[in-house]
Amino acid sequence: MPKAKGKSRRHKYSYNLNRKRLYRSARRRAAPRIACSHIRHAWDPSKTVAQNLAAMGLSGDPNKALPIPKKICFFSYVTQGMEVESNGKQPGKKLVLKPYVVNEMEYEASLPEKKSNTLSRDLIDYVHYMIQNHGENYKEMARDEKNYYQDTPKQIKRKINVYKNFYPEEYKNFIASLKPEKMDVQ
Repeated sequence: MPKAKGKSRRHKYSYNLNRKRLYRSARRRAAPRIACSHIRHAWDPSKTVAQNLAAMGLSGDPNKALPIPKKICFFSYVTQGMEVESNGKQPGKKLVLKPYVVNEMEYEASLPEKKSNTLSRDLIDYVHYMIQNHGENYKEMARDEKNYYQDTPKQIKRKINVYKNFYPEEYKNFIASLKPEKMDVQ
């Protein structure tokens, strides 16, 4: 069988490559980037994943953190709604070294969510134009020269309804501003 073309040549050392930078970038690519900034800043690369999460008060395995309750053992007894073992220690209590991580995450989660869904400026202008010139006549709107995408009357009606749902106050103000103009025309 013939050899591959590139396999027989002599390997030369490339002096133009920065080996230190190559090594660092390879290590950076090998270790995954933690998306949560709070966890990323508190992360200790010398510890294991389980040790890091335990130090922050988080859990890597939800089944261990919140186990399915089994029947109460004969050796433990229940007092004041809290399970206590025979030696007096509370089960499941672990020392949290970095409680600020959980506190910051809880604070961030409690903030109100920004409304990210909006309509394009083109669609808003299109709806304004159609309502301004044709009112509620969708068949006329479909025949309008600015109906570039040749929307059917139902498609135009759907677009107007989407605009109404996204910006109800703006729609009401727009309709209210149109009424005096129509009175002036008559």
